[in-house]
Amino acid sequence: MLQNFFILCSGADASLLKTCSEGEQNKYAGIGATVFFTAVMAFLASAYALYTVFDTIYAALFFGLIWGLLIFNLDRFIVSTIKKRDSVGNELLQATPRIILAVIIAVVISKPLEMKIFEKEINQVLLEQKNEFTLANKDQIALQYTPVIEKLNQDIAALKTEIDTREATTDALYDTYITEAEGTAGTMLLGKGPVYAEKREKHDAALAELQELKKANADKIAAIETQIAGLQAENATAVKDSQPIIDGFDGLMARINALGELPWFPSFFIFLLFLAIETSPIFAKLVAPKGEYDIKLEEEESVLKTWVTQKVQQRENILATDTVLNNKIYSEIEEEEAVYAYKKKKAEELLKLQADAFHDLQVKSL
Repeated sequence: MLQNFFILCSGADASLLKTCSEGEQNKYAGIGATVFFTAVMAFLASAYALYTVFDTIYAALFFGLIWGLLIFNLDRFIVSTIKKRDSVGNELLQATPRIILAVIIAVVISKPLEMKIFEKEINQVLLEQKNEFTLANKDQIALQYTPVIEKLNQDIAALKTEIDTREATTDALYDTYITEAEGTAGTMLLGKGPVYAEKREKHDAALAELQELKKANADKIAAIETQIAGLQAENATAVKDSQPIIDGFDGLMARINALGELPWFPSFFIFLLFLAIETSPIFAKLVAPKGEYDIKLEEEESVLKTWVTQKVQQRENILATDTVLNNKIYSEIEEEEAVYAYKKKKAEELLKLQADAFHDLQVKSL
């Protein structure tokens, strides 16, 4: 039963193969087994690849099964259409497009399994890329807020500088009236005279202005700091909202690109393995000598081709004979007077009927 199934997978004519030797049947069962297990590998590879896309096992299994059946049908078609010929060049010529197709299928099958085999290494590459993306994302978002925040900080620094400048001026006025009272500067007279009173009054006025400036600037600084805090919160929110996109950077294309970052040597040998599996049925038929099944199949095709050629020639001969006979018969009929008179009589009757009908139509229209 298992042998019959693998023979079915090989695309060979089961009824014709049963008339062949046991060894011939085993050869085609082996070819069919290769076709079957290649399809199984294609199913597993595509299911894993689609699981990374859909993130659901049911959809991955369903579409993976479809892909596996497609590969099975293609491989079965490739193997079944390669026929043994007496010329090696003709065999290679007919096998070339099928080998190219087999290479394409091998690439498609091997990539998802490579991603599974090197999953840990790919995850490490993706982690490094995600970290780079996170830092770059923070810098990119910061470009939207940093200039505004720096400008606001400069405004705060300017307000504080204004306070410091006014405070230094007030302190200088304080030192002026104190030294005047001590007699160490100004009029050099000890005591609180008119000049002292004038300088004290000027200092008190500057001190009052300084207190008002501190209060006004403190309110402005508080408002600016609130604005800065809001911008910083918006920056943090933007980074937080965009982080899930970076964390989700784990799709099929990302993994394929990450696989490309790894050394090519191991991946290349895995590709060669699947290429060998995919092309093995083709090369098995090319390398194997012309067997009993091939001879019998060629004989059946030759019999059918000869039979069809005979039928076509017979139909052509019948057509040629029938044409000659018809021409001869109608040429003889053309010379018979009875036929001429009969056709003339019928034509006259037809013309009379047409004239009567035209006359009736003209009368009705009057």
